[in-house]
This record gives sequence, C-alpha cells and structure tokens, in this order.
Amino acid sequence: MRDLVAAGKRLEAVWVGPPPGGAPTLVFLHEGLGCAHCWRDFPERVAEATGLGALVYSRAGYGASDPVAVPRPLAYMHDEARDSLPEVLAGAGVRDAILVGHSDGASIALLFAGSGLPAAERLQGLVLLAPHVFVEDRSIARIEEAREAFLTGDLRERLARRHGDNVDVAFWGWNRAWLDPGFRAWNLEEVLPHLRVPSLLVQGEDDPYGTLAQLDSIETKSGGPVSRLVLPACGHAPHRDQPEATIGAVARFVRELTG
Repeated sequence: MRDLVAAGKRLEAVWVGPPPGGAPTLVFLHEGLGCAHCWRDFPERVAEATGLGALVYSRAGYGASDPVAVPRPLAYMHDEARDSLPEVLAGAGVRDAILVGHSDGASIALLFAGSGLPAAERLQGLVLLAPHVFVEDRSIARIEEAREAFLTGDLRERLARRHGDNVDVAFWGWNRAWLDPGFRAWNLEEVLPHLRVPSLLVQGEDDPYGTLAQLDSIETKSGGPVSRLVLPACGHAPHRDQPEATIGAVARFVRELTG
C-alpha cells in the first residue's frame, strides 16, 4: 500500500507486480461506487497473466482517500481525466500506461485518451469494462433504484465497508450528479474521434446500467482500432460476473499491444 497526491488530495493506492520499467503499467480506474479494494483480485490476476505491473488507486472521495465536497460538479469525470489522472501517473512513476476502466472509470479513461494532454501521449491502450459515453434511460432508472436502496435498504451499510467515513461522499457525489436533470446532456462522443490507441470493450448482456448502444457508439466513432466482447449471463461488472472470460480477453489484448 502506498499513498499518492493528485489535485491536492491524498489517494490510497496499491502497486501489484513489477515496478514501472521498460513495459507499460496497467492502471485500474474504478466505477462510480468503487474503490481500490472493490477490484478484489482482478488486478493481481491480470498482472500475473500479462507480466505487467499494476497501479490500483481510489479516487478522491472514495475508499480511504481524502474526501471531496458534494455535490460534485457535473463535469467531475472530465476533472478527473484532466487534473487528477496525469498527476497520479507522474506520482507513481508510470511512463507508459494501459488504462483499465470500469463504468465511470472507463469514461474517465476515454476522456484522458482523447484529451490531447502531454501525459496521454504515452498511453498504449484502453480496456473499457461497461463504459458509458452518453446517458440512457436504463442508467437513470437503475441509479434511482440505488438511491432508494441507500436511503431505505442496506446499501449504505454495505458501501460503508468499502468507503468508511467516505460512504456518504462516495454515494451522493455519484448519485446526485447522475440524477441531476442537467446531466442528461452529458455525452463523450465528441472525444471518440480523437482516440488513437487500441481499445478493448467488454460488457455483459444483462448490464442493468447500459445497453450495447454504448459499445456501438465507441466502435463506430473511435479514431483507433476497437475490439469488443459481449458476455452472456453477465451484469455490470464483467470482471466479477465472468472473471475467467474477462481476464483471458484482457490478457490477449495486452499481449497484442506489447508483442
């Protein structure tokens, strides 16, 4: 375990496998209610399968990282890609990166890849698990259900095991942003033509947060090569619902990138 500092916030981080060197580093970007520990053993297994080192961290407001103010700005994912992620990579000594993003983390990865920032010039590829590039009714309905579960069910208690004192910041920072009427206009499709690196898209057929229209948009509009894997009997977290298939696909993708 090690700490990083980015955008003025202390972030909890875990390094797995070999340190940054001649090979790219896998950098894991968690979902909207996730943190470093929510990946479970997925980073370790991918690192072992590829021989690469992996950086896993909790964004500000999640896990054991510093809290943030809520409500979050509706452009919070843009802010993460522009302000925080470059400092994370620099602080960890990552030279060449393959970003592995889940849900919100996948959207942040796309924003970073298409940003034109100097830090993005060393990006080698993207692994996007259940990515979002626009808002769907299915997403909003599910997030409304999550709000009710947090207020009246046991969701807050379950999330507190991951986030501790950050539990309310983590939940409301995500939930209120997505349910804000202004968030309906959130759309990343204009970024996609600026992508130049290969992308692997992985989504479950039963994902309650989004349809395959998300993958279709990325595949059609991306400026870089795209491959996709749609998994049956799989929900919003392919790495948890179908770990063997997901790890195998990621390992093959990384081997193609690194030769």
